[in-house]
Amino acid sequence: MAKTLEFIFDFASPNAYLSYQVIPGILARTGAELKLLPCLLGGIFKSTGNQAPMTAFGGVKGKLAYEALETDRFVKKHALTRYRFNPHFPVNTLLIMRGAAAAELEDVLIPYVDAVLPAIWENGLKMDDPDVVASVLDKAGLGHLLPRTQEPEVKTRLIANTEAAVERGVFGIPTFFVGDDIFFGKERLGQVEEALAG
Repeated sequence: MAKTLEFIFDFASPNAYLSYQVIPGILARTGAELKLLPCLLGGIFKSTGNQAPMTAFGGVKGKLAYEALETDRFVKKHALTRYRFNPHFPVNTLLIMRGAAAAELEDVLIPYVDAVLPAIWENGLKMDDPDVVASVLDKAGLGHLLPRTQEPEVKTRLIANTEAAVERGVFGIPTFFVGDDIFFGKERLGQVEEALAG
């Protein structure tokens, strides 16, 4: 039976985008299956007392510069030439994460993610603007999901996903699970692959 790589994600994280680009190779090499779990990063931070790196480490000399260096190394190593830091960062992802919850309910989460991630982290779009979101989803044939973002079932699903992730020990994004083993950050993808192959 194939192992499953669970990926806890929110579109707000550039590291979630970067990880998502590398994961297909890991799946191909290990024969694992991917399970995406959309969660609200803000909700995770609120529940755990965590903070965004720019807030947590903004006053630490050299820390953010080093984080940028590590990101640049990761981008070059994996030839992620389409990656662009979003000029509207930080983007409020509540609307598109509710869209992800709706897509999860309709079993079209992968096509949804494949449409939304590039819009933010390749094309630099302002994805907290409903008109921009509508345009992106319409082009992907997923425009019907936008009205669903206001449905109680969808809102409840996203909250439940987030609470369940925190209960499992998630404190930030990207977080990965292989069985009950937790891995945080794109820098742990090597360990994730080892766990899937083992």
